Amino acid sequence: MPDKRNLKDYVFLVLKGMGMGAADVVPGVSGGTIAFIVGIYEELINAIKSINGTALKQLFTGEIAAFWKGINAKFLLSIVAGISISIFSLAKIITYLLVHHPILVWSFFFGLVLASTWFVSKDIKRWNWKTILSFVVGAVVAFYITVATPAETPSNLLFIFLCGAIAICAMILPGISGSFILVLLGKYFYIMEAVKTFNAPVMLVFIAGAAIGITTFSRVLSFALRKFHDITIAVLSGFMLGSLNKVWPWKQTIETYVDSHGITKPLVEANIAPNQFVWEAVGLMILGFGIVYFLEKLSQKSAKA
Repeated sequence: MPDKRNLKDYVFLVLKGMGMGAADVVPGVSGGTIAFIVGIYEELINAIKSINGTALKQLFTGEIAAFWKGINAKFLLSIVAGISISIFSLAKIITYLLVHHPILVWSFFFGLVLASTWFVSKDIKRWNWKTILSFVVGAVVAFYITVATPAETPSNLLFIFLCGAIAICAMILPGISGSFILVLLGKYFYIMEAVKTFNAPVMLVFIAGAAIGITTFSRVLSFALRKFHDITIAVLSGFMLGSLNKVWPWKQTIETYVDSHGITKPLVEANIAPNQFVWEAVGLMILGFGIVYFLEKLSQKSAKA
């Protein structure tokens, strides 16, 4: 598949990676969800899984061409480039919008995730008690994660490494946000501050943890998708449905924190009934849903071509 791609295809892959990066910045939306929406999820998991002992041996013994082809490097680099561009360029913008226009931002993502749940679940070839149970379990687990209370945790480099390993696993799971896992671990704003201020030691340790976590977890996901496709997709769809609790636009602040600039921001929130910007929010939900619908139809058209 990678060999058949042209420059235009790789530009689109970078854009898809940017979509994943933008989602990963938001605590509540998963980059894995975006990967599912734009049709690159299984290829991404398999490409990550291919970075193993054999691939590393090829790299260190000078078999660069075999290594490059074996790990689907052009694909991976395009996605990673897009994610990096988004994280470093959108970190400030997204955090600003979440503070000053939270209802509108969450409304758009609510529409995205709701549509994603519907279209991903359509990939289940046969519904039976196993897939239904898997869907329910996925939804319950994701819901529980969204209502869990953020913890007070240390800021030493070992814990930052563990945070990277855990959060990256969630980032490639549709419906479970790696950013929100960082919130639960008490390190979301710490990591975001490190990104915005280019704190190299913290960023490098976090990235190292993420690299170990993703190469390990991708093998589990790849095996599950290959051997138990419908059950795995049902669990992932459930994850997305359960995560809607987190991206509900109307919230009441229960607990706040003060950032390094002395600005008070929400840390723990509870959902409430719609009370403002209702029509604007509905419009943005419809827009988010429509974008997923359009991308789904576009991917179906490409698959038939």
